Order: sequence, then C-alpha cells, then structure tokens
Amino acid sequence: MEKVHVNTEAKKYSVYIGDGIVDQLPEVIQSQVPDCGKILIITDSNVAPLYLNKVKGLLDGFSVNEWVVPAGETSKSMRELEKGITYALRCELDRHALIIALGGGVVGDLAGFIAATYLRGIRFLQIPTTLLAHDSSVGGKVGVNHTYGKNLIGAFHQPEAVIYDVQFLNTLPAKEWRSGFAEVVKLAFIRDATFYDFLFEKVRSLPVNKEILITIVKRAIEMKAAIVSEDEKEAGIRAYLNFGHTLGHAIEAESRYQSITHGEAVMIGMIFALRLSEVHSHQPIIPKGFLAWIHQLGYANWHATLNKSNLLLETMKKDKKNKKDKIRMVLLKECGSATVSAVENQLLIDQLSTFKEWLKVNEKHFI
Repeated sequence: MEKVHVNTEAKKYSVYIGDGIVDQLPEVIQSQVPDCGKILIITDSNVAPLYLNKVKGLLDGFSVNEWVVPAGETSKSMRELEKGITYALRCELDRHALIIALGGGVVGDLAGFIAATYLRGIRFLQIPTTLLAHDSSVGGKVGVNHTYGKNLIGAFHQPEAVIYDVQFLNTLPAKEWRSGFAEVVKLAFIRDATFYDFLFEKVRSLPVNKEILITIVKRAIEMKAAIVSEDEKEAGIRAYLNFGHTLGHAIEAESRYQSITHGEAVMIGMIFALRLSEVHSHQPIIPKGFLAWIHQLGYANWHATLNKSNLLLETMKKDKKNKKDKIRMVLLKECGSATVSAVENQLLIDQLSTFKEWLKVNEKHFI
C-alpha cells in the first residue's frame, strides 16, 4: 500500500493507494475518526449495485445508513443537497457522525458539501471509485453546480482520509478512463514535464495495468497534495489546477452535461489552452506527438458546442478565476510550468472561431 500525506492549514490527512485496500476501512476509521458515531454512506445508482454491500459489510461494528443518488452530473445540485441533508436529519446524525463518499467526483463533491454544511460541518471520508476522482477526492473542494455554471456553490472542507482502491476501477467504461486520465495529463502539463514524458512513453492505450496505474495515481496525487498544501484556498498556484477547465466547463455546461464527460471536455479545453499559450508566447509549446497520442487514446478534439463561440464566451465569463470582468485562463510557459493570464474577449472569440480550422491544419499530427 502506498501513502501520500496532505498537509493543509485546516487539516492533515493521508491518501491510501493500493489494490484491495478498502478492506482496511475499519482500521482507518478507528485511527482517523476514533469517536465515530453513526455512518452515512452516500453513493450513486451506478456504484451501489457493485460495491455498496461490500463496503457496508466492512462496517459491521458501526451504525450505518445509506443514501443513493441518481448517477450523473445532474445530481450535483441544490435539490440533491437539500434531499441529502434532510436524509441525514432523519437518520439523526450528530456532530460525531461520519459521511463516507463512495463513488466518483459527483458523489465526492456532493457528499463533501453535505458534510461541510450539515450542523455547520461534520467529518467525511472519501472512497473514490473512478480514475477521475483521484483528483477531486484530494484537496477539500466540495460543492454543487448552478444553472449559471459548474461548481459555483461550494466550500473547502477537507476529508479525514482518502482510500483509493484501484480494484474499483475494474468496472469503469472506456469513456470514464479517458475522463480521469485527462486530469493526470493536466497535472503533468502544469507541474512535471518528466512525468508527462513518462505518461507519453508508458500509456499507449487505456486502461493501463495495475502496476502502472498505481504509479500514475500516486504521482498525480503527490502533485495535487503539494499544490493544495501550499495554497489550500486557491489564492495562488492552486488556480493552475484549472488548466483546460475554463473552456472545458463551458463545453460541459452548454452540452447540459449529457454528451461529453468532464475529462473529455477538459482535454479539448487543454488543446485550446495549449494553442492559446503558443499565441501568447509566440513560441512552440505543444509537445511533439501530443495530438496524435491523445487521438490514439480515444479522445475527440472537437465538440458541437464549439460552433457557438459567443455562447461559450458568455459561459466562460462566469468562471471563478475571473477578475474585474476579465477572463483569466491557465496557460503554459512550457510543459511543466503554468501561469494565469487575462485574455481579451476578442482574442478568445477569434481563437474559438478559428479553432476548427487550426485543428484541420494540424490534422496530420493526429495520424
């Protein structure tokens, strides 16, 4: 079992990574939440039939309740938040209770926000079941979406621990592997060029074997933990974690979270941000072979919402990083080094309008 420590001003906790390590859940609770009262497991309709009984079976010595939400991004809503808090009240959870988030990023964000707001804050523990959740389960960002945009309502509420058992990834469909791996690539782009080279060399198809997977997840979580430890409340470098997300979130919102996964949208957002980085810096930044590599892994480089440049721009204006009505995007100075820059609206419109043409010109890099 691998372990990564996360040290923030609010809390210090560990992320446990390995194959079959969920069996150690009772020991983790006893050591990290020694006075634990009732437990509420929050999961979704995809994960519950697969793993809920297994996790409940590990908690024979505890008083356990369960709440299952519909699978999908639409459950990250104020409506589900209220329903979850109501259910917690019916279960008579007190301040010694523990919420366990068993699922992907949606479940983690929703369950964490319920924990952050219920009785002004109770403890929670993350058990991610997707590759994407290696990113969202670490760092304490929890919340729900608004019709105006993604993650506009939320809080910073750190978990007591994260148990990342790679056995849960065995049932992931291909699109969810792509969704999660995009966030791994993102971390390499903003933090570690050597790690990007490792990914480019070792990951030629998805999914990957468990040995490579554990190596990748550990390194990605180490980078995320280092950033969060330095900047817990996103006052500085934590904003770099939004590389590809300004446009990616807009694509998700305009598609009503139906036709594209988070990571697939972020990958398109990263391609666009890489192109914009080259325009800003007047020098080559996109690594040789990158476009062909992600094409080989099954990513699309285009989505129908990109035909609506003005609509995407209006959605991008609602991004949390923006200041004084200026859209601020994470760009690269080079692979492994990021910055946040204000980008003029007209430049964004111009680049969005010519993005498809640019992709066609670079089509040979997808072959």
